Amino acid sequence: MRRYGTTPGKPEEYRSKGQQAVTPKDAATLIIVKQGDQPRLLLGKRAMTHKFMPGKFVFPGGRLDYVDQRLRVPVEIQVPVMERLRRHTQARTSDAKLRGLALAAVRETFEETGLVLGTPSKTKVLTRHAGWRAFFNHGVMPPLGSMDFIARAITPPYRTRRFDTRFFMVFDDVIHSDPTVMSAGSGELLDLHWLTLQEARETDLPAITRMVIDIVEKRLALPKPSQMEAAAPFVRFIKSKSIVSDL
Repeated sequence: MRRYGTTPGKPEEYRSKGQQAVTPKDAATLIIVKQGDQPRLLLGKRAMTHKFMPGKFVFPGGRLDYVDQRLRVPVEIQVPVMERLRRHTQARTSDAKLRGLALAAVRETFEETGLVLGTPSKTKVLTRHAGWRAFFNHGVMPPLGSMDFIARAITPPYRTRRFDTRFFMVFDDVIHSDPTVMSAGSGELLDLHWLTLQEARETDLPAITRMVIDIVEKRLALPKPSQMEAAAPFVRFIKSKSIVSDL
């Protein structure tokens, strides 16, 4: 178990003294690794109009949607990855929700960047969700079998906006669209760039994003077959100090 100091946020992000802690919302983030002599990660800048982490560079991602848990697709998360997801959650959390978090990471990445991540498939998936319909129109299935679960973090309890976020990682060989074309995104992330790990560290990052980049670097140093077996740190806050456990 390791301890890390906290990074101060903007005043409007904090609860007033005496207010009850906000319940964190489930969310998912996707780290896409472009392979090469120097691995590159896709990050974008959050608009200054956002109340949560304005102006910060982050990975694509967002909240879990109910449809993500209900979506029926003929692909599954690898067994060791699912087992690690289960260890990171309470007993009452269903596998459908855990699977939904991985799907949410794919959907949010598609909506925010326009990138289609998946494997070619002729299987038809029925859904009334506009985002998922647009995704499946590309003739792909979400790349659940290629996704690794590498970290979980819960926003500190003294913030007014809190998220319980699972961080997933995938390589660029599952990108079904042109990785240089990201003009079809929602605009929630600006200045989308493929950055080396060092370039990413030189941007204005939230503390948790900086920590996840370190996790990615350690994971990439492992042989690929071992990466899916590696532990995933769990970051949570107790008495204003972040506690990191490897699960």
